[in-house]
Amino acid sequence: MDAISFVLGIKSSHLRSTHLRDLVYRGRVLRTSKINEDGSATVNGDGAHANGDVNGEINGTQGTQERNDPKSAWVMAVYEDDAGDEQQWKRAITNQGVSEYRLNNQVVTAQQYNESLEAENILIKARNFLVFQGDVEAIASQSPKDLTRLIEQISGSLEYKAEYERLKAESEEAADQQTFQLNRRRGINSEIKQYQEQKREAENYARKADERDQAIITHVLWKLYNFQRLIEESSAEIQKHQEELKEFRRGVAKYERNLEEAKKEHAQVGREVSKAERLVKQKDREIEEKTNSLVPIDEKINVSTKKLTKYASRIAEIGKERDSQNGQVKQLEKDLKVVEKAQAQWDAEWKKAASKKGGQLSDADLQQYNTLKQEVNKRSSTDQIKVDDLRRQRTANEGTVSSLKSNFDGIQWQVNTCETELNNIKQRRDETSQAANQTSKDIDGKKSELNRLISERLRVSQKRTELEEKLQEVLKKLVEADDGRKQTEKEARMKETISTMKRIFPGVKGRISELCKPKQKKYADAVSTVLGRHFDAIVTDTERTAKECIQYLRDQRSGQATFIPLDTIQVKAANSNLKGMHRGMRPAIDTVDFDQSVSRAITYACGNSIICDDLSIAKFLCYDKSVDAKAVTLDGTVIHKGGLMTGGRGRETNSRRWEDADVENLSRLKDKLLGEIQTLPNPHRRGSEEEMLQGELSGLEQKQAYVQDQLSGLEKNHSSKKKEFDNFKRQLKEVQPKFTEKQRALESLDKDIEKIEAAVNSIADKVYHDFCRRLGFENIRDYEAQQGSLQQEAAKKKLEFSNQKSRLENQMSFERQRLKQTEERIQNIESQDERDRSLIDELNAQREAIQDEINELSNERDQLDEALDVQKDKYTTAGEKLADQRREVQKRSKNVEGTLRAVNALEAEIQRNSSSRYTVLRRCKLENIAIPLAEGSTDLDQLPIDELLQADPEAMEVDGEDPSSSAGLTVQDYGIEPDFDTLEDLRDHSDPQMDEQLQEKIRSINAELDKMAPNMRAMDRLDTVEAKFRATEKEFEDSRKDYIKKKEAFNTAMRRRSELFNKAFTHISDQISSIYKDLTRSTNFPIGGQAYLDIEDSDEPYLDGIKYHAMPPLKRFRDMEHLSGGEKTMAALALLFAVHSYQPSPFFVLDEVDAALDNANVAKIANYIRDHAGPGMQFIVISLKTGLFQQSEALVGIYRDQGANSSKSLTLDLRKYQ
Repeated sequence: MDAISFVLGIKSSHLRSTHLRDLVYRGRVLRTSKINEDGSATVNGDGAHANGDVNGEINGTQGTQERNDPKSAWVMAVYEDDAGDEQQWKRAITNQGVSEYRLNNQVVTAQQYNESLEAENILIKARNFLVFQGDVEAIASQSPKDLTRLIEQISGSLEYKAEYERLKAESEEAADQQTFQLNRRRGINSEIKQYQEQKREAENYARKADERDQAIITHVLWKLYNFQRLIEESSAEIQKHQEELKEFRRGVAKYERNLEEAKKEHAQVGREVSKAERLVKQKDREIEEKTNSLVPIDEKINVSTKKLTKYASRIAEIGKERDSQNGQVKQLEKDLKVVEKAQAQWDAEWKKAASKKGGQLSDADLQQYNTLKQEVNKRSSTDQIKVDDLRRQRTANEGTVSSLKSNFDGIQWQVNTCETELNNIKQRRDETSQAANQTSKDIDGKKSELNRLISERLRVSQKRTELEEKLQEVLKKLVEADDGRKQTEKEARMKETISTMKRIFPGVKGRISELCKPKQKKYADAVSTVLGRHFDAIVTDTERTAKECIQYLRDQRSGQATFIPLDTIQVKAANSNLKGMHRGMRPAIDTVDFDQSVSRAITYACGNSIICDDLSIAKFLCYDKSVDAKAVTLDGTVIHKGGLMTGGRGRETNSRRWEDADVENLSRLKDKLLGEIQTLPNPHRRGSEEEMLQGELSGLEQKQAYVQDQLSGLEKNHSSKKKEFDNFKRQLKEVQPKFTEKQRALESLDKDIEKIEAAVNSIADKVYHDFCRRLGFENIRDYEAQQGSLQQEAAKKKLEFSNQKSRLENQMSFERQRLKQTEERIQNIESQDERDRSLIDELNAQREAIQDEINELSNERDQLDEALDVQKDKYTTAGEKLADQRREVQKRSKNVEGTLRAVNALEAEIQRNSSSRYTVLRRCKLENIAIPLAEGSTDLDQLPIDELLQADPEAMEVDGEDPSSSAGLTVQDYGIEPDFDTLEDLRDHSDPQMDEQLQEKIRSINAELDKMAPNMRAMDRLDTVEAKFRATEKEFEDSRKDYIKKKEAFNTAMRRRSELFNKAFTHISDQISSIYKDLTRSTNFPIGGQAYLDIEDSDEPYLDGIKYHAMPPLKRFRDMEHLSGGEKTMAALALLFAVHSYQPSPFFVLDEVDAALDNANVAKIANYIRDHAGPGMQFIVISLKTGLFQQSEALVGIYRDQGANSSKSLTLDLRKYQ
């Protein structure tokens, strides 16, 4: 299969290697063969063996040479067409590893080679001439897109894909460009119409602007004329009042000097009183500190006294225990003496009894007794020896038993004693543990209380610290805010007047400066400049309220003020286009905080003014961007709408007015903080309570330490005594079995001795029978018993006395040791008692010394109180004197005050009118208002503009200058004299109605101008846009022609590609059904199955997928992946045969396509191939199924000729056998 694919032009990457050189077979060849240039081998001789000589031995020299492997190979296909013409296609792999193509034994290029194959309808790209082993399964599971690509390869439409996509992209791009140019032309056309309309509006606007300018000049001249008239009238009135004021002041000067002296005396006495009060407070603090220092001392004395009481009770308790132990020791000594005395008495009595009972035998009887005894010994010598041995053994055992019994009794006594002492220690330990627990509870309670006091003190201290820090911060701000500034009497009176009007007239809101505040401190100067003449204006709810307030000011002679009624002011909406125009600019209305109820007044005062961070931003917006608004920088520099600039530093009165409001708030906050600090608890009292609790807690902790030490000692004593008790019980448990065992052994010996002694006694009775009868004894044992019992009784008694003495001596030694330990405990407690008594004496001495100091300080404080009372009396007297002097001055100053109020009112009027006149002139200069001037007048260009704006004609502010300087008051007119001749009849009308009429005329014209809003640059823009339109029209025509051209080219490529694809698809779709029926038809199912192709896009089918549906006989429709392996193979083969039938190649190579088929399906495939094979179609099938072998016309076998190093074929023609 590789050879067929190779010679028919398939790439090596589709075969079993990535490089052509790897396709060359490198198997072994015969040693006698010679490798030709084309890779074949020629045999040089006969009888040679592969890779060896004749004898089969390997030549050593040849074994070291390189292997003679072939480096080239070739495959040739011979094709004979129906006409009998033969063509040879040969493809070789050269020694360099590249392909060489030969057509009829002539070297050609790969393209010529492929063209010759395609001329015979052998399509290499579509591979319509062969089916690989895995292609059947791949085709059965391929996606609709892959099936579309297969049909494109077969139809040849795939060759037009690149051209199709390129022309499509160019067509879409041309369409977008045409749409863009069309929209652009439409936009420019509408822009031309807009500018034509704006040109007409600009011309109307210019005519109306001239009319407005003339109305403004008339209004300005009328205002200047009235200001000048009012200034002249007020100056004459001031001159008259100044003469009266001089007379009044000469009479008041004497009393003012007396008042000043009284003030100085009163201040001096006040300072003395303050000094005395400070000394008294200082003494109070010293007394309190000394008193607080007594608390821990008293607590320590109390704790130590309680300790002494506890020591006394403990000594008494231990003393009783010592007396009890001492009595036990004396009782044991007495018992020991009684035992010793009894032992001596018994010794005497025993000796006396022994002398009475012991009878003496005669010498003959003793001789006979000894002779008989020898006789008995002879007869019972063996038994005597046994008895002696047993008695010696019994004596030893008896001593052991006696020792064990004595030891057992002693240990038993120790166990009882330890058990009693252990119970006593346990009881004392429990009592001490209860005392320790109670002390711990008391300590916890005291600690909780102490912690609560400390927490409370810390909370109060923290609160006090926070309040003091806030107070210090407030005081610091007050000092900074003051900055040497003193509130004038005029400002105070004005504030009081406004407060009174708020109470009388509910509609009074307050001054603009009080109703708004800059959001940040940096905006203060800029906002005060923006507000200007409206800074101190009073806001009212209605015009009626404003008129009532003006009447009130006149009646009370409280000065004048400007009012802004919320119901009648005309507020222009803020220009929303100003927002976001520059990062360093914001509208003035956005830099202040205010209540929404007065938003109309604040908006009216701010207008469309903007605030810029610096002058460069303001210049950029006003000059470059032509923003129609007044620009104010953070330092107060102003660029007006007309372009004039005002800068420099002026009076900071307005900007500081917000600071005045802050100062008032800070003063109230200061008073509030002082009140909160005074309400806080006294820290010294809490400190004394803490010291008292700390003293009690220290005593309890010492008690706890003592109790813990005592409890620890009892625990150790109990543990030691418990170990001792356990040791005694263990010893008792160990001794008791030994004692029982030895006692039983002793009883067994006694029985053995009795048995042997009975035998000995029987012999002795026979021998001593006559002797005993003669002497009157029943038997010889009675005689011997009389003499031996006395000795035994004496030995037993001595042993009893010895045991009693040993027990008493041991017990007495133990009790004496306990008595010694008890006396040491008493000595330790007495030493602690002595130390605490010494501590109490020292503390009492300290307490007496501190008490003496307190008494001394109390005496000093009493003396300071007496001195303070004297100073207070003096202060009261000085205050009364000061009040008298003030009454005298006030009595004689009423005329001066009345005159001063009149002068102040007139000066304020002059100052207001002068300032308003300057403001009007300044406005004329800044806004280029060309007012007529008298002959010889200074030009408006000479007017300075570096002063802050003054009040307008409606302002009624009170002047706060010192009256003493009003005598030299001059009005600055800057040498400017307007020409009022043009006013004519307007000179006689000075009422507000005339001013309102003039302003209304200006407002009406401005309203008309505002409604127009023309574009003054419309003419220039119109010419530019018309030229742009002509250029755009040409670009649109070019883009339209380009789109038509590219669209036609794309449609041509699309039709050509669609025709090729649809032609192939129609053929394959028509063939697939019949081919599938032929492949699935059988005797049981003569109709066969159904198969069809479903196209997703009928307009351009190559852009979407093609679905292949196959339904085997008598089965419902299923997706391809749900069919069995054989069903998939049959469906895939039907599709392959249908595709091959479109442009069939002269032969069709099938590589094991029947691998997944059973015998029945193999037979169907064989029948289909046999039916469709013919002169123009040859089927070459590679298979391992016998069904295909039997139905084939010929069998071809491929083998390798080792000698020629080439493939050979064997063909068996089966037609003659069929």
